[in-house]
Amino acid sequence: MTAYQQKKANLQEKIANYQADIDKLKNDRKAFSTHICFSALPKEDQFKQLSTQSKYFIDTIKMVAYRAETAMVQILREATSRQDEARMLVKAVYNTEADLVPDETEKTLTVFLHHLPNQSASKSVQQLCKEMTEAETIFPGTNFRLIYKMGSALSPRLPEV
Repeated sequence: MTAYQQKKANLQEKIANYQADIDKLKNDRKAFSTHICFSALPKEDQFKQLSTQSKYFIDTIKMVAYRAETAMVQILREATSRQDEARMLVKAVYNTEADLVPDETEKTLTVFLHHLPNQSASKSVQQLCKEMTEAETIFPGTNFRLIYKMGSALSPRLPEV
């Protein structure tokens, strides 16, 4: 029993030392600023303004993304009864989780969009999935055709909405 108590006392002393080290490290961490002013960075680490060509390239990417979003909104406006909420629905699709399932033999990449909170939104997005699948888009850098579906790749197949 004495050996057990001695071992327990030694372990408790180690724990107390570790806890003191943790407290000291936490206090040291609090001394550091969480934000650094741009002017405080060394000259070699300060980033420079985008060149005009880079800015044009970034602006072009933004315009393409906006046009793609607008095309998706148009599809949803045709599929939903609440046309004024189509853009919010597209943004909800962007924020929802998705499962990606590649199929080597069929050369497809299936994107399973998880269902949205309400049935009517999921039904509208189902129409969007159908039209995007019909476009037969090839995933960049591969020869896989994109297929869009509602549901989860991990759950048993539910009937489509």
